[in-house]
Amino acid sequence: MEATRNLRPLVAGNWKMNGLRAQLAEALRVCDALSGPGAEGVADVMICPPVTLLQQLADAARGSKLLVGAQDCHQAAAGAYTGDIAAEMLADAGAVAVIVGHSERRAAHGELDRSVRLKVEAARRAGLAAIVCIGETAGERAAGLTVEVVRRQLQGSLPDGAQGANTAVAYEPVWAIGTGRMPSAADVAQVHRAIRDALVARFGAEGAAIRILYGGSVNPGNARELLRIDNVNGVLVGGASLKASDLLAIVAAYEH
Repeated sequence: MEATRNLRPLVAGNWKMNGLRAQLAEALRVCDALSGPGAEGVADVMICPPVTLLQQLADAARGSKLLVGAQDCHQAAAGAYTGDIAAEMLADAGAVAVIVGHSERRAAHGELDRSVRLKVEAARRAGLAAIVCIGETAGERAAGLTVEVVRRQLQGSLPDGAQGANTAVAYEPVWAIGTGRMPSAADVAQVHRAIRDALVARFGAEGAAIRILYGGSVNPGNARELLRIDNVNGVLVGGASLKASDLLAIVAAYEH
């Protein structure tokens, strides 16, 4: 699986429900740093702000190296869905990708693999790449079900036709998100290898081209260790993405 080592990494920041207009200054610092002299970079960098800031950030980042994504979408293109956002609306606002199936959506909003799959299809319909989140709870991990759970979620959440250009998979152990806890490097390698094997078995060469991100308490202190693990093709960053200095330090780990 040597080819997967050559996938261009993706560092994606998920701001979650954080950020007023003043917070855009942090995103613009990232944008400026990526555009500075010698900042060719070896990783793609994305920020997924709340939808209230999406268009403003996308407009400010237009023509730069900073990619702008969204945090969720509805499966329908339009309709009587008060408070929901269609993938087409996100694309119209300037997004290039959308996170779907995050554990916080699965837990707090009851999203199942089938609904996640429909959102992936919606993203594809709108021309957005989908970052599809999967991961086990602490109870599932204690029961030795980690690999079984992520394979089941992967099978149910990804529609046919997944490609490296339109899909990334983010493995986020639920028990690690926002807790400061991390699985061992060996555990991450085992799960990412299982994900890669499942992707290749289903999608062939395109399965080898799909980036697999690690998420769950990623910070400047552990990013370099993570990038050394086979089949870790980037990271999905939560709280550390809210500060330009922290996010740029994570990006810098990919420069060495």
